[in-house]
Amino acid sequence: MIPAAFDYVRATSAAEAISLIGQHGSDAKFLAGGHSLLPLMKLRLVAPSVLVDVGRITDLSYIKDAGDHIAIGAMTRHMDVEKSAVLAQHVPLLAHAAGHVGDPQVRHRGTIGGSIAHADPASDLPATTLALGATYVVQGPNGTREIAASSFFHGFLQSDLAEDEMLTEIRVPKMNGAGWSFQKFNRRAQDWAIVGVAAWRGSHGSGVGLVNMGQTPILASAVSKALAGGASIADAAALAADDAEPSPDNNASVEYRTHLAKVLVRRALEQATA
Repeated sequence: MIPAAFDYVRATSAAEAISLIGQHGSDAKFLAGGHSLLPLMKLRLVAPSVLVDVGRITDLSYIKDAGDHIAIGAMTRHMDVEKSAVLAQHVPLLAHAAGHVGDPQVRHRGTIGGSIAHADPASDLPATTLALGATYVVQGPNGTREIAASSFFHGFLQSDLAEDEMLTEIRVPKMNGAGWSFQKFNRRAQDWAIVGVAAWRGSHGSGVGLVNMGQTPILASAVSKALAGGASIADAAALAADDAEPSPDNNASVEYRTHLAKVLVRRALEQATA
């Protein structure tokens, strides 16, 4: 389908992009890689009057060692996340998960910030950064604020971002040698996950994020609490869906998704502990 008519402007900096959004109000949308927004526009599910292109804001494309965490610019492409030597050393789970996003064409154009800001529960990177305890930095007309990933996602395609704010950076704690695993069950390699799991486990705790198990990315807190209390992997994995509210669709029933979550969490934890 063809999207409704819209105006197009290109921003050269985050400040300019925020100013443009402020000028045009709620009818304006940011455009980065476009892999999330444009399909919705073609289906007429959204019809922004103005697109503010932020795809060429190069100063928001970076991966930096910031001491106890890795700072990732929101405009960093999935392929750069996947291939980053810094992430491979300090946050290998995120680098590996980025390699499972879509296909090579998507990974060369799509951005980590766009994926997180879109807040799709079926996306791989929101759940992965949630499991890792990431912090998101957003910028608006009133300045900059930091939002914990655990507080960012509010509902289906809904986040804590205000209409005049822009996600500018993702800060991910270093894993410090923790074991990790990313499990994704889908029909074809480039498909959305029917269920996905991003998990890590180390001497300082654990984290489990679930893909496509609710209206938001899910942090499986019950699993981590069980492990901290001395539960076996099998017993902890049996709690995988306790924090989730999966929905049925053409690919899976609620019961099937629940079963998949338990199986994939067990596999992920076994791999992370090995």
